[in-house]
Amino acid sequence: MGMMTYLVPSTRKVFCDEAPRAPYIDSVRGFQNERMSFQLCCELTDKDQRRAMAEISLSVDCALPTRVRLVTDVPVHMGNYYDDGDYLRGGRPGLYPDMLEELPQKGIRVTWGLMRVFWIDITPCGAKSGDYPLTISVRNAGTGETLAENTVTCHVLPGCLPSQKLIHTRWMHTDCLATWYQVPVFSEEYWRITQQYVRCAAQHGVNMLLTPIPTPPLDTRVGTERPTVQLVDVYLENGEYRFGFDKLRRWVEMAKGCGIEYFEMAHLFSQWGAKCAVKIVARVDGEEKRIFGWDTPANDPEYARFLDAYLGALTEELTRLGIDKHTYFHISDEPNEGSMEQYLADKALVEKRLQGYPIMDALSNLAFYQKGVVKKPVPSIDHIEPFIEEGVEGLWGYYCCGQHDGVPNVFIAMPGYRTRVLGPMLYKFQIEGFLQWGFNFYYSVLSDYLANPFLNTDWMASAPAGDAFLVYPGRAGEPVESIRLMLVEEAMQDLRAMQLLESLAGREAVLRLIDEGLNTPLRFGQYPREEGYILALREKIDREIVKRKV
Repeated sequence: MGMMTYLVPSTRKVFCDEAPRAPYIDSVRGFQNERMSFQLCCELTDKDQRRAMAEISLSVDCALPTRVRLVTDVPVHMGNYYDDGDYLRGGRPGLYPDMLEELPQKGIRVTWGLMRVFWIDITPCGAKSGDYPLTISVRNAGTGETLAENTVTCHVLPGCLPSQKLIHTRWMHTDCLATWYQVPVFSEEYWRITQQYVRCAAQHGVNMLLTPIPTPPLDTRVGTERPTVQLVDVYLENGEYRFGFDKLRRWVEMAKGCGIEYFEMAHLFSQWGAKCAVKIVARVDGEEKRIFGWDTPANDPEYARFLDAYLGALTEELTRLGIDKHTYFHISDEPNEGSMEQYLADKALVEKRLQGYPIMDALSNLAFYQKGVVKKPVPSIDHIEPFIEEGVEGLWGYYCCGQHDGVPNVFIAMPGYRTRVLGPMLYKFQIEGFLQWGFNFYYSVLSDYLANPFLNTDWMASAPAGDAFLVYPGRAGEPVESIRLMLVEEAMQDLRAMQLLESLAGREAVLRLIDEGLNTPLRFGQYPREEGYILALREKIDREIVKRKV
């Protein structure tokens, strides 16, 4: 029984019905605290035996810690909208590689005509710099026969990448976790599962956590509500408000233990217009009930009285917890020009209690900044150019389903380089923070019902597949990672490598390398449409760092 194998970079997405294109690789490279990844592709070559099949097993021999996972295809009904064509297979419906599953204890079935792909991670964990051979053996699980053997050289570069400076948030939706795993909110199992997801996010470069001080008023149909995950206990007794912070304290302790450094408090007014209060559940004279929500206008006097008491107590607690200098607030998500007056009115209700705290919101209209409505705007990256030209200090950016034409994103049908190329863009334009709305959103559009992310990767054909989540809900509350999550981490590592080179050679040296050989300088919507650019750029960055450190 014959087998053909191919070694390809992490940026290549390999389909199950075709061999990966050249070029292939024989080495990977990274610093002493950097994850290195590549892929091994295997196919049977006995074409004269169409029914040929085998169960294979993999073993890895390397002095460095390694992890091998199976790249699993997922269904994509809607790969893109109508855009620039820079999508794998044009974004047509089909099976696309994305999920990274742990290898089964028994063999993995391989049949003729089926390409099996394995994702290999190497983590030096501070190992000495130098070259380490990594040999992967593919065997017939039944007979023990060696079908293929490949050796990759792992170059561990001298030194470590600096800590991540970018503030990076991918919104965590714990109500989705409670619903999917069928556990009560705030039960011990809820906390255990949430911790696993937060730790996973932090391990891949997410260092800010959306914190549900009220239940986040996001992606919810008007008049309906999502499960209550409000961390602050509210009591209304004899017309007076008081608050309990035990759950918030546990949340902060859990998050910091996972590696989270920054906290963003969930929005205080409704999404897409800021017209209503958010859902607030309270114990009123001993009885639990919802006291505010869609039926409460944003300017309701009682809501204003509540916010004044609530934010006063909350900010005192944030100081006690020692996170007040690392906490950000939101007013309303994605306001438009028509809601500017409403947004200003809402902001006026809370800003006196939020003195000294950054207030940021996702919006793409420069007028909000020019008129002083928002001091820290978070524009989408396809509308970020005017904000850059305006010279906004501490500028953030974001993408969601709307950023589908020409710019980077994390859609399943996008080639891998289109996710990873975000790194040099963030560096070049000195972006302070980056936001994306869906680390693990498992509901349908507007949260009408629980969706199955293993079957519906695209909100039931409502948005490009992969927009809503970077991890799948695995067994026992364990998140199952995706290729896209690994590419996001690689973009963060690229950014850190550029910052390291800047500390050694200056910013201008890094900028020269980023634009070297390009007909048009790199911008958010302008970059080479092939993986060679980002791989070659990172190699040049590494070479310059090593030259100055050795």
